[in-house]
Amino acid sequence: MTLTVAIIGRPNVGKSTLFNRLVGKRVAIVDDMPGVTRDRREGDATLSDLTFKVIDTAGLEDAHDESLEARMRSQTEAAFLEADVGLMLIDARAGLTPIDEYFAGWLRRHDTPVILVANKCEGAAGQPGLLEAYALGLGDPVPLSAEHGEGLADLYDALRPYADALAEREAYAHSLETQQDADENVYEDGGKEVDDEAVLSRPLQLAIVGRPNVGKSTLINKLLGEERLLTGPEAGITRDSISVPWEHQGRAFHLVDTAGLRRRAKVTEKVEALSGAETRRAINYAQVVVLVLDARDMLEKQDLTIARGVIDEGRALIIAVNKWDLIENGKEALDRLHDRLETSLPQVRGVPIVTLSAKTGKGLNKVLDAVLDVFEVWNRRIPTSALNRWLEDILEHHQPPLVSGRRVKVRYITQPKTRPPTFALFVSHAKGLPESYTRYMASALREDFGLWGIPLRLLVRKGKNPYASG
Repeated sequence: MTLTVAIIGRPNVGKSTLFNRLVGKRVAIVDDMPGVTRDRREGDATLSDLTFKVIDTAGLEDAHDESLEARMRSQTEAAFLEADVGLMLIDARAGLTPIDEYFAGWLRRHDTPVILVANKCEGAAGQPGLLEAYALGLGDPVPLSAEHGEGLADLYDALRPYADALAEREAYAHSLETQQDADENVYEDGGKEVDDEAVLSRPLQLAIVGRPNVGKSTLINKLLGEERLLTGPEAGITRDSISVPWEHQGRAFHLVDTAGLRRRAKVTEKVEALSGAETRRAINYAQVVVLVLDARDMLEKQDLTIARGVIDEGRALIIAVNKWDLIENGKEALDRLHDRLETSLPQVRGVPIVTLSAKTGKGLNKVLDAVLDVFEVWNRRIPTSALNRWLEDILEHHQPPLVSGRRVKVRYITQPKTRPPTFALFVSHAKGLPESYTRYMASALREDFGLWGIPLRLLVRKGKNPYASG
């Protein structure tokens, strides 16, 4: 991912001149007449060893009607909101103007960080305007002359932290991918048993997910015993997926705090969209996922959407009902939750449900016990001999139904991999085995081998017993 920088400001402050300077060639039209630039223009910029994408924008004007200026402003605002950082230019020789102050206020109300750049600072004429720039409340201004190439070292110093932060997020994502690849490399083919010690010895990736403001960061802080993560009554404080190393009862963990997930239709801000994508990425590379619910508003449609996403990724799921101390009739509330799960998540029976109060710490041990228990089941490997004895018993009591007057022969079953437990069933005609019978067998596997609360996959394959002699 490349750092994206948007150059913004009122007309005729030197935005296109700076754009050309950063991309190293005269791409954007430059003229003393205000308003030459109308459309967004993107280019690949280089500043010393820093490479990034830079966007030249139209001058900001106070227009909200259907005019060309208003449409230009809309494009500029969109470029700013999509960028990782904005460069707000002012003309130091002209000094601050009311329109500079107006748009500085608009920038402060948004989440995209801003670097204030005082352009045209060559010579003494720009010094008064440089000092006035402090009044905008956007931090220390960077003195610059885009036309003469002065002050680029200061601009580099201002941009470097944002590039480093982006690189750290990329490195974190890469480390998760590397671990996922390592996990997949220890899976075996053809039903051969493998040593899972390599996977089990690594830190357990535990992601805490849920809607905004259900107490995810508070839960992790209570587990850690310190205010490691920022919390508060405002929804949406957490933006990035934050991984924190931790140890419990001699077991190493990576606790991953995530941004709250809202329905995609309600997400309008770019930052929230990126946060949601990073949360889903954290789920993809977790091993166990704790879905935190608010006890006062349990298992809404968005909660179910998150739960299904976890299950579809094959991750072990635990439901933690937070703020349980605020509920008067606990038995009635739990009965409603169990009924809703039975109806809405029938593909995963027996998902562990734990009630707690992250604020007081009550119930935290039950959460950790459930995590370790479900992680063990998620990694469980059943011997091939036990599976086929089970299969004989199943076929004796419940043969597959006839399809077009023929009965499908079920020959053999094996477990090719774990995480989640995945079983391969070899039959004479794969397409002839009804889905209802496959569901019956998957349910029987779950019940007879205690595979509760985790995703379970049963793959039907056409073929002979691959381990039969001859």
